[in-house]
Amino acid sequence: MSGPSSSPPPRSDPPAVVFRAEGLTKVYRMGEVVVHALRGVDIQLEAGELVVLLGPSGSGKSTLLNILGGLDTATEGRVWYRDLDLTRAEDRELTEYRRRHVGFVFQFYNLIPSLTALENVAVVTEIAAEPMKPEDALALVGLSDRLHHFPAQLSGGQQQRVAIARAIAKRPAVLLCDEPTGALDSTTGVVVLEALDRVNRELGTTTAVITHNADIARMADRVIRLGDGLVTGVEANPHKTAPRDLHW
Repeated sequence: MSGPSSSPPPRSDPPAVVFRAEGLTKVYRMGEVVVHALRGVDIQLEAGELVVLLGPSGSGKSTLLNILGGLDTATEGRVWYRDLDLTRAEDRELTEYRRRHVGFVFQFYNLIPSLTALENVAVVTEIAAEPMKPEDALALVGLSDRLHHFPAQLSGGQQQRVAIARAIAKRPAVLLCDEPTGALDSTTGVVVLEALDRVNRELGTTTAVITHNADIARMADRVIRLGDGLVTGVEANPHKTAPRDLHW
């Protein structure tokens, strides 16, 4: 009697590449002053991962994020979002790309003061193709009890969570966050990072977070280090730290 057949283990397909940048360069000219913000960056971001872009002020983090998000264009090099070549896209294509695929979270919340939390989120859902209900987006970031509060009635951390809810309400494939805790104290910042972590896990949103805070990097799947416009290192993080366990 023959023994059990040994079948090969099932193969897991590699994650889809969401962003691919090759030789990305950005030069700003202000009169006679020339600033090399990026000096030839090669990176990939994969579907569903949470990546921290870590580096000091002036390292090129925000410039890189703005190019990935279609808010700025490269001087040289190429960058693709899936099959879309962002470096060759026209303004109309970039506008459609930002509207359909990308959510942005910035250091400052940019909420409309005269609108409630619910109304601030609804501004985005009214123009999205397949939006979440504003109530559901706010629930995801833990603000179900603040739907009808105006920004002036909310703490800084709560305002930032409204901004996250607004960014995710259109169900973007990608969430790009530029120093989302930069204006917050550590305790409040952790609550905001928990909201980003939950969005990444529950919605599968590819999330990139810019920070100069090395402690925040411990919550990432991967850390991409930048310095002086260059990628200085890429590290996988086999043991992620839960945001509630971060301290700085």
